[in-house]
Amino acid sequence: MTTALATRPASTALSPLVIACLAATWLVWGSTYLAIKYALISFPPFFQMGTRFLVAGVLLLAWMRWRGAPWPDRLQWRNALVCGTLMLGGGMGGTAVAETSVGSGLVVAFIAVLPLMIALVNLAYGVRPGRLEAGGIAVGLVGVLLLTQGASFQASTAGLVAVTLACLTWSIGSVLSQRTLPLAPGAMGFASEMLCGGAVLMGMSWMAGEAPVWPPEPVAVAAWLYLVVFGSLIAFNAYMVLLAQAPAGLASSYAFVNPVIAMLLGVAVAGEAVTGYEWAAVAVVLAGVVLLLGGRRPA
Repeated sequence: MTTALATRPASTALSPLVIACLAATWLVWGSTYLAIKYALISFPPFFQMGTRFLVAGVLLLAWMRWRGAPWPDRLQWRNALVCGTLMLGGGMGGTAVAETSVGSGLVVAFIAVLPLMIALVNLAYGVRPGRLEAGGIAVGLVGVLLLTQGASFQASTAGLVAVTLACLTWSIGSVLSQRTLPLAPGAMGFASEMLCGGAVLMGMSWMAGEAPVWPPEPVAVAAWLYLVVFGSLIAFNAYMVLLAQAPAGLASSYAFVNPVIAMLLGVAVAGEAVTGYEWAAVAVVLAGVVLLLGGRRPA
């Protein structure tokens, strides 16, 4: 999960770096939801996410300090705590909770609605969608309603509530971080957010009485390491490079590529069941996302 609001000139060429970053956001992010599912074998939801972001945050912060980046100031740490609580504590924590009872592919299909929800949250700041954008929001929300009527979400009310709250908190945190709660510049801001969000997740893990399975299963350890290195350090930073160097529509393309990859991996690798009705509902969601991104006007 991440934001897709920034706009960039459409003339940016597809350099090798941009192509590599596209591959990271499409393939790596699309596969992290299956990795979360495997990590859950030994690591409970909040504990898994908390340790993941704490380790990634420490590594990224150490790297940035080694390169001479200044420490975030008190205000930036406060903003990182608020945004980290919403986006990582609520967003990623809720996602992991949802995956305890719903297939990883369907969870990320639901999460495809994020660009639509972010557009709705921006209404509070007077950002009105154009006609095509509004049509995309309407189509996408219809698709989500259809998806919630599928067999998987009907069988798990807790999973539906968890993923809904995850999308809502991530969307609010994303808009706040862009408009009223700026983080420290560059990767130092991401590091501070991961550290704060990871600490909040560990607090949630303690309150929920979570306890990892020890010794953990090797497949769970491998999945956790994959999430730290490829999900938190590589793919997230690749997305930030895309925001800086690629057109907004291209940078946001993960929103309709990730669900397809995640669902195919879930079915092929984990044997998850997806009905024809659910595939059709996902297609409606993705059609709404395409309309939204296609209708977005330059800032």
